[in-house]
Amino acid sequence: MDITLNKNDEIVMKLLHYFITEQGYNPVILHGAKDEIWLENNAADYKIIRIVSGYIHNDEQLDFDIFRTKQILKKIKSKMFSIKMEALSIFVNLGENVNLENKDYENIRCAEIKTIDDLKKYSFIINKFPNILEIENTNEEGIELFIKLTSEINKKNIEETKKVEKVFSKKKPIMTYIFMTICLVLYVFTALESGNFMNLNPNVLHKFGALVSLDSMSSNLEFYRVVTSVFLHAGLIHLLCNMYSLYIIGPQLESFFGKVKYSIIFIGSGIIGNLLTFSFLQDNYVSVGASGAIFGLLGALVYFGYHYRVYLSGVIKSQIIPLILLNLLISFMIPSINNFAHIGGLVGGVLLSMAVGVKYKSNKSDIINGIIMLLIFIAFLIFMILK
Repeated sequence: MDITLNKNDEIVMKLLHYFITEQGYNPVILHGAKDEIWLENNAADYKIIRIVSGYIHNDEQLDFDIFRTKQILKKIKSKMFSIKMEALSIFVNLGENVNLENKDYENIRCAEIKTIDDLKKYSFIINKFPNILEIENTNEEGIELFIKLTSEINKKNIEETKKVEKVFSKKKPIMTYIFMTICLVLYVFTALESGNFMNLNPNVLHKFGALVSLDSMSSNLEFYRVVTSVFLHAGLIHLLCNMYSLYIIGPQLESFFGKVKYSIIFIGSGIIGNLLTFSFLQDNYVSVGASGAIFGLLGALVYFGYHYRVYLSGVIKSQIIPLILLNLLISFMIPSINNFAHIGGLVGGVLLSMAVGVKYKSNKSDIINGIIMLLIFIAFLIFMILK
């Protein structure tokens, strides 16, 4: 049986093949959308690309199409946590009465493509995708072309699915258990020496490595306290709250980032929280607890969820962000809590996540930018400490 593709179908298949297999775009599922395909890539200049095969016969119908597109983009922006979103609409079946020239649709670029060669007319496409014209170089036609393109698109989709499964597959949270064990063992030792398991003696916490004022640390060269204080706790309730939080959040983050990156985020967030503490607390104090590091894990979860928002956007908006805000609110309502460690840990967790990168999502440029931003933030904290 001889099956043929019409010219419009052939162009659509070639464009889909190019954007999915070579540019890393993924299909967006939209209920009720007919004769159009939406593609998304948040790392690209055009975060959304529409390939429209439906017939549009006049300017009024085009304007309505763009109006509907803007409404959908608003919803996608909310889901993708994007403030600004550039979109590209490629029409392959416009009527003769439709004129795209001198049309200004704000952040939506429009192009009419009747042949692949028509792409040359649009500098805003060629500049972003310099090799897009190469999609014309194929010897297959009709069903052979259809089979080739769909096969390669399916192969790409299978590869992406395997990557996602690998990232989200459950792994044994070894580092989380190690961190929890260190906290529990240290608590037993400090409680025994304090002679009280409910509320520990500040002098004992100081002896075991609690965070104290910078002047005191500097005079005695005890900078190790920025790390050791993360694993100490002032009382049983303090310990149980932090260990429960770490038990709930830690295994997920360790699974997402891997043991090494997770450890860097946890310990690094605790250190950054302590640096922010130095910046604002000048008097004598004894500060302990893993909550700054745990807030760092929450920040890391938000950053990870942003990159895997297709799977986690609902959880991030409905659970994680409200949880962060609630914990910050509670922190500010209780005088004895070190809020600076929480805020510093939260910001540090985001920046450290950028610096170590998210598997399969962060490229070298993203990681370099994350490292630069992290170093700038740390330099700012040091400046605030020393001024």
